[in-house]
Amino acid sequence: MAWLRTCNDLLTDPTTELTLRSGIRRVRTNRRSTIQPMTSPRDTFRTLHVAGTFVMPNPWDRGSARILENAGFPALATTSAGHALSIGKADQELSRDELVAHTADLTAFITVPLNVDSERLFADDTGGIAATVRMLADAGASGCSIEDYNPATKSIDPIDEATTAVAEAAAACSEHGLVLTARAEQHLYLRSGTELLDDTVARLQAFEAAGADVLYAPGLSTAADLTTVLDAIYRPLNVLALPNGPSVPELEALGVRRVSIGSSMYNAAAASLRAAATEILQHGTSLYTR
Repeated sequence: MAWLRTCNDLLTDPTTELTLRSGIRRVRTNRRSTIQPMTSPRDTFRTLHVAGTFVMPNPWDRGSARILENAGFPALATTSAGHALSIGKADQELSRDELVAHTADLTAFITVPLNVDSERLFADDTGGIAATVRMLADAGASGCSIEDYNPATKSIDPIDEATTAVAEAAAACSEHGLVLTARAEQHLYLRSGTELLDDTVARLQAFEAAGADVLYAPGLSTAADLTTVLDAIYRPLNVLALPNGPSVPELEALGVRRVSIGSSMYNAAAASLRAAATEILQHGTSLYTR
């Protein structure tokens, strides 16, 4: 019995080491290992930011996450608006516990890295930013974000205050191995213009110096503005895909590292549902199934 003699040879070879991992007895020999090292989702996510451009869409539940993972996207991200709306809340009304539970639910269900849209990282909750990062790390997140818009005051935080928060988040993310994305939100809430763009650049540069791994100014929609930002920073830039903005190939040509979708896929799904409901209620037909 050749296979038995081979096993006996391995077990009596002094260069062979026996290991017990996850309840499975494995044989490893120094002559040639057949066990390949595993790459964690966090390592994979960080590597995705090294070169090239990748698209990171935003599911809002297990079903949408499964569809997007099966489509072939290398990483996914939560959407605060999509998640909130899917459970009957408005954007920026999620609690920290709800966000952490949602994160744990998705990371247990998918195999690709998950980035978390974590708004202000619940700085005012118990333990503040550092505690939130730790909870998200324990829930299996590969990355998270922090933004400088305060819904309580309906205003953009002063740059010094925002940068201090980014530095705190960066230290916590470094401790737990998460990729931190720092967001400058002015273009979602204020009018555009040269002065606003200059402030956005200054904020992103400050966030970069504070330790953010990825920079993000959602709402930028022209190649010229994106080029201005890219020329001013060194860390990877995330861009929100917009119907009036550059396509993914165009963003790649500019040097954008990461493209996210935000809540637009949830909005599209919700619009289709409303249209189907309207059709069957008003016309009694089911043409929406075609």
